[in-house]
Amino acid sequence: MASEDGGTLIDLVAERNKRGMARHDPYYQILINRMNKMELLEEMVRFQEERSKKDNLSLTMMVRGKILFRALEVNAETDELRLLASSYRRHLEHEIELHSKPFFT
Repeated sequence: MASEDGGTLIDLVAERNKRGMARHDPYYQILINRMNKMELLEEMVRFQEERSKKDNLSLTMMVRGKILFRALEVNAETDELRLLASSYRRHLEHEIELHSKPFFT
């Protein structure tokens, strides 16, 4: 949207809503909730393979990773997997926060 002086105006409400929706993926959450432990581990491997192909994670991938690693953390049978999943989930949450911060202050 352009202002009268030729600059760009930002619709703050639309931007806030867009950022809020981008921080959750209800479809992926349902998909993950339906997975058993073996399927969750297979999804983790698929996620890591996809991640290794990219230089930077998109916000969508970060959100999906957070959902996946939270499910792994809750369903882990070993302390090691629970710790790994928890650590990676917290890292992704931090990255999402950094990504969601406005460019201006």
